[in-house]
Amino acid sequence: MATFEFKLPDIGEGVVEGEIVKWLVKEGDPVAEDQPLVEVMTDKATVTIPSPKRGKVTRTFGKEGEIAKVHHPLVTLETDGPAAAATNGSAPAPALPAAAAAPRAEAASSNKVLATPVTRRMAREHGLSLSEIAGSGPQGRVTKADVEAVIAGPGPAAARAKPAPLASGQADQRMPLRGMRRKIAEKMVRSKFTAPHFTFVEEMDATELVGLRKRLNESLAEAGDTMKLSFLPFIAKACVAALRKFPHLNANMDEATQELIVRGEYNLGVAAATEEGLTVPVVRGVDRLSIKDLATEIARLGAAARDRKLKMEELTGGTFTITSLGQQGGLFATPIINHPEVAILGVHKMRKRPVVVDDQVAIREMMYVSLSFDHRVIDGQVGAAFTYELIRYLERPELLFMELT
Repeated sequence: MATFEFKLPDIGEGVVEGEIVKWLVKEGDPVAEDQPLVEVMTDKATVTIPSPKRGKVTRTFGKEGEIAKVHHPLVTLETDGPAAAATNGSAPAPALPAAAAAPRAEAASSNKVLATPVTRRMAREHGLSLSEIAGSGPQGRVTKADVEAVIAGPGPAAARAKPAPLASGQADQRMPLRGMRRKIAEKMVRSKFTAPHFTFVEEMDATELVGLRKRLNESLAEAGDTMKLSFLPFIAKACVAALRKFPHLNANMDEATQELIVRGEYNLGVAAATEEGLTVPVVRGVDRLSIKDLATEIARLGAAARDRKLKMEELTGGTFTITSLGQQGGLFATPIINHPEVAILGVHKMRKRPVVVDDQVAIREMMYVSLSFDHRVIDGQVGAAFTYELIRYLERPELLFMELT
């Protein structure tokens, strides 16, 4: 018998660590080659790591909720074969699921914080530890803006970098942030502390949109098609039409180089609620899809998100995000930008109410839209103009069909 130490392989572009979500085996269990060992969550996706060999698990490294480092031990197996070949850890990494297959980028050592010399000097001058600051740059790089955000925060520097734990009462229950909820928390903090947000809210008359959707669904039913269109495909098309006139909103902010990357493709994130938290799968090439095809793709991605079957490429590459709670959308909200994007649209509940139309009181389907923008690159006037352009297409949805190519 031989001992084989299996190390966590590369699990995606720039990914150097992942949270252990669930162990699928325990010490003493026999395992077959390619049998799932553990579920690991990165900031991009949850992947299942298979066993590279047949054998028996003699040791697992890390508990659920803890962080596993790429190229660090994950499990030790007792296997058949020569010990020398098994213990040196040089065996090739197993093929990973499609969700983890991505071009591999150069990554720094897992125990070294990525930061420029200027950022390191600034942190030293203010008595801050880079290891205690959440990095917003590529591969978790701590940027100058990250350090400045900590410096600008309230209280002593040490407290800002790492707050002291709160005391617990006898009847209290501590619930650690794990899995998807931890990743959501990290991403929201990164976005709010990196991008200075401003939100613009306006109401719109959705009566014509409601009527168009109803007529199209009736036509689908008459043709024997069981599909029912939601409002999201129309909203996504309206976003593309407005983004064409305001291309700087269809963009990503490169924190490392302080450059705005105006994207040439329209890949819209559509937030989907799951049991684990909010996930944002990306619909690629929205401008090239018909309303029906767009509805099909949104539904497919939403189901995959709920079933935790999204692929890596279905979670990355977004250029603009739409978030909606449907009939639970409330009056309006102030959505947080999906970093590194620079704008996000919040869609809210439609309500029938009396409004004045052509000096006459009429019952109309009214709805608020709220858009948040990165004020570093998007001025207030531009954000407002984009909002009104978006509303123009939603209030006159027949214009969307003139935009289809």
